[in-house]
Amino acid sequence: MANNPQSRKRARQTIARTERNKPVRTRAAHTVRAARAAIMSNDPGAGMLVRAAQSALDRAARRNVIHPNAAARRKGRLAAQLKAHALAA
Repeated sequence: MANNPQSRKRARQTIARTERNKPVRTRAAHTVRAARAAIMSNDPGAGMLVRAAQSALDRAARRNVIHPNAAARRKGRLAAQLKAHALAA
């Protein structure tokens, strides 16, 4: 438990920020998961889902919920998976 006023305030701020960021992080994770599932099942609408996931990752990075490099890495991996499955099909 926090012992001095500053650490108590920081603990309160952490809780508030976590609650504020949770929906953004969850939305990004769910859209990425849906895009990966569509890619693996050779869904014709996978391209749209990948674009939606990339948008959600960009939004999370813009709001400093995830690091911009992490968003770029995830977007690149999604695009590579989509391309690999498109070539294999």
